[in-house]
Amino acid sequence: MTETTPARLLIVGPPGAGKGTQATGLAAAYGVPAISTGDIFRENIKNGTELGKRVQEITAQGQLVPDSLTNELIQDRLAQPDAANGFLLDGYPRTLGQVDFLTSLLDEQGAEIAAVVQLVVDTDAVVARLLNRAQEQGRVDDTEEVIRHRQDVYASETAPVLDVYAERGAVVQVDGMGTPDEVAAGILDALSERLPR
Repeated sequence: MTETTPARLLIVGPPGAGKGTQATGLAAAYGVPAISTGDIFRENIKNGTELGKRVQEITAQGQLVPDSLTNELIQDRLAQPDAANGFLLDGYPRTLGQVDFLTSLLDEQGAEIAAVVQLVVDTDAVVARLLNRAQEQGRVDDTEEVIRHRQDVYASETAPVLDVYAERGAVVQVDGMGTPDEVAAGILDALSERLPR
């Protein structure tokens, strides 16, 4: 990797690992947009769009949105000018189908993912964190049962994604259990050699 390598990054971790918090700071550090599929979906749900209604039905059951729908959304977002020199994806790709789609999309541009930041956390601590957040934010759908189900879905469907990127030598593991500042410092430190700022 050279200094001119665009910061095309992924941030990965189970729900509640603090990806959203870290994505914002990391994207700012590299001057690229933070693109969260969850935020895009929530915005559509809030605005009552057709996409939002379809997504709400799926997520209310703790399921993942189908690849075809998510891929379409990501392709459109990455085609926007602010993502030309890099991006940070949060919540995508989540399945092997999405990895294949993203790889093909980037191949067409002669590009690749520079690094995948994996936040490593303790499941029980994350469940407790999410239950607190659900109470504070009034997220009635975030019961312990739904939260644990999402953790299981993440483990079974998303872990293989990490295996693919690990084989490509792109995964950087960071302890996600510290304070937000500690985790942020750990991420930048882990990326410093691979992706100078």
